[in-house]
Amino acid sequence: MTRPVPAATAALRVLRFLSAQPVPVPASRIADAVDLPRSSTYHLLSAMADEDFVVHYPDDRTWGMGIAAWEVGHGFARQEPLARLARIPLARLVDAVGQSAHLVVLLGSEVIYVLEERAPGRPPLVTDVGVRLPAHLTASGRAILAALPAAQVRALYPGKDAFSSRTGAGPRSPTELRRLLTDTRRRGFATEDGEVTPGFASVAAPVEAGPIHASVAVTWPTREEVPDPVDAVRATAAEITRRLRH
Repeated sequence: MTRPVPAATAALRVLRFLSAQPVPVPASRIADAVDLPRSSTYHLLSAMADEDFVVHYPDDRTWGMGIAAWEVGHGFARQEPLARLARIPLARLVDAVGQSAHLVVLLGSEVIYVLEERAPGRPPLVTDVGVRLPAHLTASGRAILAALPAAQVRALYPGKDAFSSRTGAGPRSPTELRRLLTDTRRRGFATEDGEVTPGFASVAAPVEAGPIHASVAVTWPTREEVPDPVDAVRATAAEITRRLRH
């Protein structure tokens, strides 16, 4: 017989379980994992979704982590292993290319900027720590999405309604996104030009360390002639990956 547990305890168990899953999961699996009746689980998930701690994907009948779960932990972000281990490699990247760089993580269909290193004299960007942007528009997000299983990408972008635009450019359908991500995987890095901010371009490479979905990117004004930063970005992502694995 399933024993009753306090609602707060149940919610924390749900968050802990979801945080360990590589993809959103059905409510029935959550109920089994946290030892709750299924009816209670649905009520709890609905309440947590109202506060943005979880996200419901109705087309797949699954649930995943919500943006509020990240926001609660934002105070810890500066001390977490990813940010701490990436700080020095990111600073070296900025010194090498002379442009601003940043580190993001994926949450749902958005990327969240957890670390930024501003190059001296470079113009300000929209990518301050804590900023969220649509993953499909950013080079950072594309680098991560290209490394995900196809089923997870379909769950995040089930139809045309899932696609937003900031400048009128960027993929507008699952088919366009699929083609873009195929090209990204083939190259081993992602790009964007004017799709986040007019007049700025970015290149990014994924940090591939188990359940961590992150990437490193460099952004620069397109009106300037700059050395190709791809090799430096990929080398930095590889270095952060090695640090995390060790």
